[in-house]
Amino acid sequence: MSSLTPPGKTAQRSRHILSLLAIALIGCLGGCEYESKDVPPPSASLPTTEARTVPPLPDGGDTGTVPLLPENGDIAAGTYLVPATGFAVPFEITVPDGWSSTDGEGLAKDDPDDPDEWGVFVGWWPAKYVPTDACAWQDALVEVGPSPEVFVDTMTAQTSTASTPPVEVMLGDYSGFEFDHSVEGDVDIKACDRGKFCIHSDLSNECTRWYSSAAERETYRVVDLNGQRGVIWVVQFHISINPELTSEARAVFDSIVFRAGK
Repeated sequence: MSSLTPPGKTAQRSRHILSLLAIALIGCLGGCEYESKDVPPPSASLPTTEARTVPPLPDGGDTGTVPLLPENGDIAAGTYLVPATGFAVPFEITVPDGWSSTDGEGLAKDDPDDPDEWGVFVGWWPAKYVPTDACAWQDALVEVGPSPEVFVDTMTAQTSTASTPPVEVMLGDYSGFEFDHSVEGDVDIKACDRGKFCIHSDLSNECTRWYSSAAERETYRVVDLNGQRGVIWVVQFHISINPELTSEARAVFDSIVFRAGK
């Protein structure tokens, strides 16, 4: 994803969202049972917080009626189900008016004070590789295994970036970690490898998530999905962003919950 302009405003990376197919069997009756996996207990060494859960649906219906998030374009306010690529468990997200979906990989909204640029972005996709140094990242992307703890340790140890101490959170039925991430000190991003300040990547030889300015900052949540990692984050692209938009983006980020048995 390019951070020179917000994700989705440049060439798009294609993704295939998990298809849900129901097959009618003539003359037969069948059913499926889903078993919830045990949630790993939180570590006693870290403080634990509870992420804000999705509010009930207006009609009081269950999550079986939650529609899939559209893959692209402006979306109506509501609660959506997201079968994110590479995630072992789908999640629900609640969005107000004015947001747009980008390739099923995230949601963005313009800053009303700067409508030509997105002000905030809530994203999710596999983050398989992390450079040890965000500035000197070329030929130095390290593959990170499925453990949420390993990803958190690698990100918070990344040179040229600053991170807050991770805390444990619950996102619905699953536990995870939260931390903030930003540029450390006075880094000349133009002097970094290929002019990119690389945070993580889906690829071993190219960066797919980078900062284009030292003003970018993010909050990450890394979820343990039955032994597999799920990574979600909320991005603030510049410091002078409208505070109301920042609060709205955080509310969208906080609305994400994972449900066992989905």
